[in-house]
Amino acid sequence: MLERLCDAGFELLFTSHAEAIILHDFPELVEELESSLLGISLPMTEIIGGGGGEAKMTQRLRRGLAAKEWTKHNFELKKTVDGVAKESISHEIDHVRRTKSGVFALEIEWNNKDPFFDRDLENFKRLHAEGAISVGGIVTRGSAMQSEMRERVERFATDRSIANFEALAEFGAGSPTGPQRKQIEADIARGTEFAKAWSRKFTSDKFGQATTHWSKLQDRVHRGVGNPCPLVLIGLPPSIIDMTA
Repeated sequence: MLERLCDAGFELLFTSHAEAIILHDFPELVEELESSLLGISLPMTEIIGGGGGEAKMTQRLRRGLAAKEWTKHNFELKKTVDGVAKESISHEIDHVRRTKSGVFALEIEWNNKDPFFDRDLENFKRLHAEGAISVGGIVTRGSAMQSEMRERVERFATDRSIANFEALAEFGAGSPTGPQRKQIEADIARGTEFAKAWSRKFTSDKFGQATTHWSKLQDRVHRGVGNPCPLVLIGLPPSIIDMTA
């Protein structure tokens, strides 16, 4: 199941018989998910680009999924006692796909703070316990992408002869903060080349250990967070990064 993703270097982890469930109940959704993920590309200029808000790659993936009817949905769970509403809790999921066989809920965590994993997994657990969803899924940066990010950013800067902050700005990179710039300049003063000093500081701040990536997700799942909801976890590979754009 999801062999095409495996062949393309994506990491996969299934819990609570999720693989058997999607194979039997959601084969058409597997095809939709595979085609959406296999079609994504991440230009390096978007990785180093400035500006806040949701990443452009995430936006493209969301639009592709929405076109296949993986749409945002707000689940509302109400507790009543003798017909009187006592409690109401809502859970918003970014991508929900419904079929006659059940409901597949999916979240994309490209680069958030890692506590978002706790929110997603606990939402899946509660919704599954209430019979609202059959399977939960999360897409995040894979372990290889996480470990190779600094080297790839440095290589991009080196290949394009980015040797100062002015040259960096020409590629649309965000301007480092005062403390960031001070650290980079201190490393350069110790003999480190600009590309290495900048890429090290940039990736440690933007894609550090406190952000959403594979090992952080894996750690939580191994501790039982989200259990017993069947989970499909997908790690994005470094091969989706386009070093030429």
